[in-house]
Amino acid sequence: MINVVEFAERLKVIMNYYELSAAQFAEKLEVQRSSISHILSGRNKPSLDFVLKILKMFPGVELYWMLNGVGKFPENQKIETPPTLSKEPVDEDEHVNAKEKISNLQSDEIERIVVFYKNGTFKNYTS
Repeated sequence: MINVVEFAERLKVIMNYYELSAAQFAEKLEVQRSSISHILSGRNKPSLDFVLKILKMFPGVELYWMLNGVGKFPENQKIETPPTLSKEPVDEDEHVNAKEKISNLQSDEIERIVVFYKNGTFKNYTS
């Protein structure tokens, strides 16, 4: 069960980190301002849709940290809002080509490449 008061505190941390007011945060997530206000005050619990919108809009936010404080936020550097992504799936051959390119580079140049998908999954390529 989510502790609503602690969730609200972590939500404030996210808003402060990205330098957003509650109104700006609501606009970015495309939710009503009152939704943010009610969650911050502890009146309402966050919905799954609300949590998923945060994760989509702010990729530096870790799910477990946001829900129960386990993990870390922020990452070492500020992560900007993701650009609009293409709706077309990535071809598997592109992944193979990326892995080949990694193996052709010197190992001290690139440690790994991570490809993130819109559905929340990812693939990790190491040289």
